Amino acid sequence: MTKRDQSQTLIVDAMQHEIDQRIVSFDVPGHKQGKGNPMLRDFLGDKAIHYDLNSRKTLDNLCHPTGVIYQAECIAAEAFNAGHAFFIVNGTTAAVQTMIMSVCKAGDKIILPRNVHRSAINALILSGAIPVYVNPGIDKKLGIGLGMAKKDIEEAILANPDAKAVFVNNPTYYGICADLKGIVQLAHSYGVKVLVDEAHGTHFYFGENLPVSAMAAGADMAAVSMHKTGGSLTQSSFLLIQNKADMGHVRQILNLTHTTSGSYLLLASLDISRKHLALEGVSVFNKVCKLTKYAREEMKKIPGYLVYDEALINGDTIGNVDPTKLSIYTKDIGLTGIEVYDILRDEYDIQIEFGDLGSILAIISVGDTSLMVERLLAALTDIKRKYKKDPSGMLDHEYIQPTIIRSPREAFYAETEVVPIKESAGRIMAEMIMAYPPGIPIAAPGELMSEEIIEMIFYAKSKGSFITGIEDTSITNIHVLKEDN
Repeated sequence: MTKRDQSQTLIVDAMQHEIDQRIVSFDVPGHKQGKGNPMLRDFLGDKAIHYDLNSRKTLDNLCHPTGVIYQAECIAAEAFNAGHAFFIVNGTTAAVQTMIMSVCKAGDKIILPRNVHRSAINALILSGAIPVYVNPGIDKKLGIGLGMAKKDIEEAILANPDAKAVFVNNPTYYGICADLKGIVQLAHSYGVKVLVDEAHGTHFYFGENLPVSAMAAGADMAAVSMHKTGGSLTQSSFLLIQNKADMGHVRQILNLTHTTSGSYLLLASLDISRKHLALEGVSVFNKVCKLTKYAREEMKKIPGYLVYDEALINGDTIGNVDPTKLSIYTKDIGLTGIEVYDILRDEYDIQIEFGDLGSILAIISVGDTSLMVERLLAALTDIKRKYKKDPSGMLDHEYIQPTIIRSPREAFYAETEVVPIKESAGRIMAEMIMAYPPGIPIAAPGELMSEEIIEMIFYAKSKGSFITGIEDTSITNIHVLKEDN
């Protein structure tokens, strides 16, 4: 089979040809290449606003591509070693929801860890699928959810032989990878599909000596956030499938929630970023790994911080650790991750990816330099010197095992009433609440509220976490099911 030319950017070329034609536009967008909105043109620049085009015949149509978009999808599929690759401009949320809704109808069961992103919980609400939660492994020191153990997945499959799929986070936000290949082999031996939220694993497809990618592990579908570590514009992603024969069905499901007005700026960014990584990904991620390794080794010289690295690997719930992630445990210096996050931003003008109740995450990419890393290391050293406290009294975990009473869809659409969060223990949640990022719900629809969950919510809020998900933005009241429901 002839290999496709990865140096091609068919969508970009078609857009450039369209601009060169100097077409008189009587279609949308209404700014008409910025002439109708000079303030927007001045902000974005002439080039960006000129490329904000509509789905013209020569540019194909994202909902039913048969031209340059379809051909670009085929080129991308080969780059990712997938059966097919769908261009996603609704964020990886659209890809995650499509995966679940492609294999699960209302009432179908899906096995998944509870520490999934909110997009997966929302997919359960939209589809009516029934979650069978497998508690992830817990690192007692770090207090975070890890991957699922294979024995726990097998027990869930045996107890629920009608389950349609297993949903896996790979990697987690912290860079923790489960034994993905082992999970795929196990699930497939029982005829169960494997869906992978690979939002933080784009680089697995293009680097050397990195954890196995979902497609290489044999997973059936994967949602890949190209914009996170692949270099494309925010909100652009790929949905990968193993079997090209499933393409028509998956596209039909995707079109239920995907926009009908796909941004060509986002499509072009995917096209260009795929080319960049297909041609230069090995050297790009070798540089990233080298820089991150240096940062990790230097962080180990600062007593009080704990760096997530290959020493955590146990072959099951931690099958591997992403070497491009700089995840650092901060509790031993008496500070939550969100407190360190805020200090870095407010006092040192350093923006990291996130801080939670116990850790921080710095994303290092090919755009970073050793000088930038040195600045981060110096700031963390200074923060420890200036702000270190007694860590006693800090919460020692971030994952709370849920008690499921109703399905997410049933609870979300049930008759509800509003009660103060502080008085909601023993009630069934009708909405979800989370600290963002990482966007993993502390409690979700259909789950029983407890004093432990309430303590977690207000502890996170007191430390500066951005609490979101519920209707009441003051984080005072919450919707729960009426008592007679």
